[in-house]
Amino acid sequence: MRLDPFYLIVGHVSELELLVPRGVRLVQLRLKGAGDREIRRQIARARDLCAVHGAQLVVNDHWQAAMDLNCGAVHLGQEDMDEADFAALRRRGVAFGLSTHDEAELDRALALDPAYVALGPVWPTLLKKMKWGPQGLDRVRSWKRRAGSVPLVGIGGVTPERLPELFEAGADSAAVVTDIAQAHDREARCDLWIEATAPWR
Repeated sequence: MRLDPFYLIVGHVSELELLVPRGVRLVQLRLKGAGDREIRRQIARARDLCAVHGAQLVVNDHWQAAMDLNCGAVHLGQEDMDEADFAALRRRGVAFGLSTHDEAELDRALALDPAYVALGPVWPTLLKKMKWGPQGLDRVRSWKRRAGSVPLVGIGGVTPERLPELFEAGADSAAVVTDIAQAHDREARCDLWIEATAPWR
């Protein structure tokens, strides 16, 4: 899969429709609380829109639907990994990224040969209440040393101003949720992110 330094995460296909045409190259559709029919409708629409605009779509959690709908990539949390059929994903050529928060989770993820591993939250985040505190840049450096050639995504509290230190610490991509979702002008904020990550593209 193509990993861009700007990794947009959205919670509804309407947000993807708004922002991907602005030049987003990597976007994750993270659907929560929807029924199976709606999940598949949104994934199919996101797949088609990303194909038109040359963006890489990553489907969060719903690996079976993503596979059924011929999507190229999924993102799985640790709990989702318990249920996922990795052999089936590999047979279908579906790349997968995996969330990690501690060393045991990183070891488990790397053993599966993922397309990338994500570490978070790097900084305090408003996205959701988590049992893990901020990981910090030293953990990013440690994760990158251990991950080797496997790309590393930093998530949690990332802002355009923090990008230089995040990438200097070894991250290959910055995942963004709240900074854009809660912006007064999401389109302008997305444009800013595309410009801010250009030096690492």
